[in-house]
Amino acid sequence: MQPQAWVDERNTSQLPVNEIIQGDCVEVLKTFPAKSVDLIFADPPYNLQLRNQLLRPNQTVVDGVDDEWDQFANVAEYDAFTRNWLSACRRVLKDDGTIWVIGSYHNIFRIGTIMMDLGYWILNDVIWYKTNPMPNFRGTRFQNATETLIWAKKSVEQKKYTFNYHAMKHLNDEKQMQNVWHIPLCTGPERIKLNGKKVHSTQKPEALLYRVILASSNPGDVVLDPFFGSGTTGAVAKKLKRNYIGIELEPAYIDIARKRIDTLPMSLLDETELVTPSKRTVPRVSFGQLIESHYITVGQKVFSKDRKVVATVKADSHLLWGNVTGSIHRIAALAQNKPAFNGWEYWYCEDQEGNVISIDALRERYRIEHNLE
Repeated sequence: MQPQAWVDERNTSQLPVNEIIQGDCVEVLKTFPAKSVDLIFADPPYNLQLRNQLLRPNQTVVDGVDDEWDQFANVAEYDAFTRNWLSACRRVLKDDGTIWVIGSYHNIFRIGTIMMDLGYWILNDVIWYKTNPMPNFRGTRFQNATETLIWAKKSVEQKKYTFNYHAMKHLNDEKQMQNVWHIPLCTGPERIKLNGKKVHSTQKPEALLYRVILASSNPGDVVLDPFFGSGTTGAVAKKLKRNYIGIELEPAYIDIARKRIDTLPMSLLDETELVTPSKRTVPRVSFGQLIESHYITVGQKVFSKDRKVVATVKADSHLLWGNVTGSIHRIAALAQNKPAFNGWEYWYCEDQEGNVISIDALRERYRIEHNLE
């Protein structure tokens, strides 16, 4: 039994949180309550089926993936395996949870089809572009420099799921994070080795899991990895103050993962250091509330940033622009000849001191002064 890394009792009382369980993931997941985990990251066998020994130009043998756990008799057997573990994961995934599955061209297209057949709804495919990929030693095809992650919610009907958009934007130098991630392979000190040899043939870099977990979970959430391997998911989850559950068949991997995670210091980070505030999570304030509380007055002029578009505030919180009336969003869209636009980002006004201020900044001032933060 491992020491508990971080436990939030709100959703973990019936789960073996911050533990690694040995066994087949399908059988283990049968013992879990339905709808009990917040996030799943799965790095399943890729079914690479290497047919011949791979040699470098100097005739040394490439240490490829030839492990027993990646051996399947045929595609039908692999498909059945995939369907079984994805079904088991879907049962334990909360109705507002999401799942990430990573794979290569050998398996990811079959996995995507099976996910859709089971009812998952794909949100994104994310391309992991390896900045230091392995060469194609035979020179018979293009160099494989990418892997694909599928990010999916539980069903098409699912309305809510965690996506920390602003955290990803901040991580990407204030630009919207795209679905191509430039991250190097796991090498150097991060690569776990024993007697000079890597202990796991497909160890993923922590930077990859950092983005996955930061983007789609919150502190205290339960992150499940049904193919735990060397424990990258657990290590990153502990650092970001999430709970993890690992399931792994191979005892040797479990020993490595436990030692890896146990040597990490307990996270002392608090909520302010781990959570990026989002406008979607702050208390809602309407334009009408600003008028009612005299932050904006009836008859006052609001204008675009360049002051070329001017509208008048009406008592019902609509704007009058020429002969057209409508919400702050509708008039902002019409003024720019766009189908829709966020009026909070478009309109400015003068506050009571005569300073030019955006109505969104006025809304934030209202939240602060009314203790709504």
